[in-house]
Amino acid sequence: MLGAIIGDIVGSIYEFNNIKTKYFPLFSDECFFTDDTVMTVAVYKALKKSKGRKDILAKNVIHEFKKYGKRYPDNGYGLRFKKWLISKNNEPYYSFGNGAGMRISPVVEFSNSLEDALELSDIITSVTHNHPEGIKGARAVVSAIFMAKNHKTKEEIKKFIIENYYSLDYNYNELVKNYKFNEICQETIPQAIFCFLISKDFVDCIRTTISIGGDSDTLCAISGAIAEYYYGIPEEIKIKAKKFLDKRLLKDLKKFL
Repeated sequence: MLGAIIGDIVGSIYEFNNIKTKYFPLFSDECFFTDDTVMTVAVYKALKKSKGRKDILAKNVIHEFKKYGKRYPDNGYGLRFKKWLISKNNEPYYSFGNGAGMRISPVVEFSNSLEDALELSDIITSVTHNHPEGIKGARAVVSAIFMAKNHKTKEEIKKFIIENYYSLDYNYNELVKNYKFNEICQETIPQAIFCFLISKDFVDCIRTTISIGGDSDTLCAISGAIAEYYYGIPEEIKIKAKKFLDKRLLKDLKKFL
C-alpha cells in the first residue's frame, strides 16, 4: 500500500511529461500525491471500517470514496469517476479504466488467502469499475501483490499472471521507444507488472516504470505496490515521501510510515 503511494508521488510530475529515462531525481519539490493516493487510502479506510464483513464492504467503499473525493476534489480524477463522485447516483458505470488497479493494494493487508483477496478486490472494484476488464485488471494487481507478500519468486508471479490474466511478452527497450499514454487496464496493468519483474530493487522498479512513459503515476502505483512486498522500501524513501502528504493522510497512514 505504501509502495503504491510512493509510486504515485514520484510519478505525479511525469504523467503528462514523460521522460523515457531512469536517470532523474526520485523526488522533486514539484511532486505531489494524486487521486491514486487518495483512493488507495479510501479503500484502506473502507476495509478497516468493515472489520471483515463483506456484506457491508461495498457500502463502505462508496461512502469512503465520496468522502475522500469531497475532501480532495482536485487531485486528478478521471472525468467519469469525478462525475460519479459528485453524483447522488451510486451505481457503477462499467469502467475498465486503470483506476481499478491503482487503488486496490490495501486488500492484501486484510486477506489470509489469495481467494479472499480476490473476493475483496471484486467487491471494491465493482463499485465503479464493473466491466470484466476492470475486474480482471484489479485481480491481476492483487494476485501479483499477494504472491510477492508471500515470498513467491518472480518466475512464479510471471507464470501466474500469464496463465490467468495477461501476456507479458514485452521488450523493455521497445516499451521505452513506443509505449504511449493509456488509461485502460489492459494497456497499463501488464506493463506495470512487467516493469516490476525486470527491476532490481524498489527504487529501480520505480525508475524503470517511469522510464517507459505512459500514465506514470498510476503505472508506478501498481508496480510500486508489488515492489514494496517483494523488496521492502528503504527507510530514507519513506521519510522523503512523508513530506508530500498532508496531516490527514499522515494520520491515516501512521501504521505504515
